[in-house]
Amino acid sequence: MKLGLNLGYWQRHADDATETVLAAERLGYDSVWTAEAYGSDVFTPLAWYGARTSRIKLGTSVAQISARPPVTTAMTAMTLDHLTGGRLLLGIGVAGPQVVEGWYGQPFAKPLARTREYVEIMRRVWRREEPVTSDGEHYPLPLPGGLGKPLKLITRPLRPDIPVYLGAEGPKNVALAAEVAQGWLPLFAFPGKIEEMYGDALAARSPGFEIAAMVMVVISDDVQAALDGVKMMLTLYIGGMGAKQRNFHADIIGRMGFAESAEHIQALYLAGRKDEAFKAIPDELADGISLVGPPGRIRERLDLWHKSPVTSLLVMGPRDEQSLRTIRDLVLG
Repeated sequence: MKLGLNLGYWQRHADDATETVLAAERLGYDSVWTAEAYGSDVFTPLAWYGARTSRIKLGTSVAQISARPPVTTAMTAMTLDHLTGGRLLLGIGVAGPQVVEGWYGQPFAKPLARTREYVEIMRRVWRREEPVTSDGEHYPLPLPGGLGKPLKLITRPLRPDIPVYLGAEGPKNVALAAEVAQGWLPLFAFPGKIEEMYGDALAARSPGFEIAAMVMVVISDDVQAALDGVKMMLTLYIGGMGAKQRNFHADIIGRMGFAESAEHIQALYLAGRKDEAFKAIPDELADGISLVGPPGRIRERLDLWHKSPVTSLLVMGPRDEQSLRTIRDLVLG
């Protein structure tokens, strides 16, 4: 199993994680990942850290496809991959309708078809075999009826096939990742339930397909306090990160076997009763998707992850070198 570090969103100048990333590289971490929602973008912090490192892979978790046309993401990825010596792992995802429609002003319809078309156009750009055209419904190139002509990327990519990962939660989207991408980025993974939830969706994945699971890690002798930290995060995602009618995070928690809890938590959160929503998060759920407690307890619970289809653990939370070292020793032995 490989080990990565997920930094999440960049928030402010004081959030410069350069020293953390350098420590992760020294300690042998395989990758570092950044994120975007409707604040910081995903590529700029990654370029910042890439300029200060030499070996660690650089992942986007995830670049939202509604934020950029596919050729823009392809150009950005190609440039960053070149500047960092071929270290980019390009994670993309559709986000949810609240962000897509509310922030980008784009329609959310047909996310699977849009994703498939997006990936194919990026690959055509990188292959640079001929001017890029697409007769797809969502990203036609050139624009029909206009003055544009098919164009070919001016710069030769360092790699003609940059690894693409899909951030996916629903089984159909996971199946799409297995079909068209080199990896899958699950936000919430319950290791003992991955096969039950996604076995059919992952059945067609190719050899070497990566499952890079994000996992919150809290090293602490106070297990309940550590679980409460996980539950705070879950309260926001289940309750507020999505529309009442369509919340993919609540849906995945339901498929884990906590459907009644997810519905109750969301109702409390949307009613402004956030403290009650937090208290309604089952400890079993928080514990199942995270690694918390003293090192001995984390070591025992890692057995479930090693037995799962997960190929990389992307650690969220720790920023100091000692914690990163402890996690490395526990995961990699």
